[in-house]
Amino acid sequence: MARAELGRFLRDRREALRPHDVGLPAGPRRRTPGLRREEVAGLAAMSVEYYARLEQARGPQPSRRILDALGAALRLNPAERTHLFRLAGTAPAAPPGPSRRVRPYVAGLLHRVDAAAVVTSAAYDVIAWNPLAEALLTGLGDRPNLARRRFLGGPPATPSAEEFGHIAVARLRAAADRYPHDGHLARLLDELSVSEEFRHVWALNPVRAAGHRSKTVEHPALGNLHVHCDVLEVPDDDQQVVFITADPGSPSARALQKLA
Repeated sequence: MARAELGRFLRDRREALRPHDVGLPAGPRRRTPGLRREEVAGLAAMSVEYYARLEQARGPQPSRRILDALGAALRLNPAERTHLFRLAGTAPAAPPGPSRRVRPYVAGLLHRVDAAAVVTSAAYDVIAWNPLAEALLTGLGDRPNLARRRFLGGPPATPSAEEFGHIAVARLRAAADRYPHDGHLARLLDELSVSEEFRHVWALNPVRAAGHRSKTVEHPALGNLHVHCDVLEVPDDDQQVVFITADPGSPSARALQKLA
């Protein structure tokens, strides 16, 4: 356990936060930057004395429960959380499940781009979208999981649909490794396993990287639209932002303009 480095890391992260970051009132003028020790201790449900000893490199090795509580109180991202556990000499516990919280700057991005755009979790749940994406993909509020749509929505009609099946399985396999105790993900995989195609692709153990893809989207009113999908990773939350566009001047681009 690296006590001095752990204490310095906790102090740096505490001083980098402001009361409004954690839902606390600012109160009277503060003599020190960031949060007070008692505020972090209260958010982490531990005594102020215990937290102070950790910052001062005088505390015992904290348990997983304490480290999880500190990570939540200090709003650590996944990389910072892993670093916290390592400084404490403890292997990081598996995250509880894919994050479904969309950061405000990511949500704002969806409405600033001239494209259909969605945010997907590691389980391929669509957790945010803009109006053009809803008009293009239809029914996102009722059928928000893209893997479920792909494998349980009928046979693939195009080679691009088959390629997406491999992309989806690769991402779901990675999610299953990262979140072995997530009940929502386990239930999704059980549901998808009724598909013979899903079982076949899963057994192939495909590996795919996020990037540029072209595909055909079947729209109920406008027919088949040929579009491009480009992915922006949000690594801190294990999420992806997918931008859907069409070649300028193409019939599909005109169809998207009509939907917009």
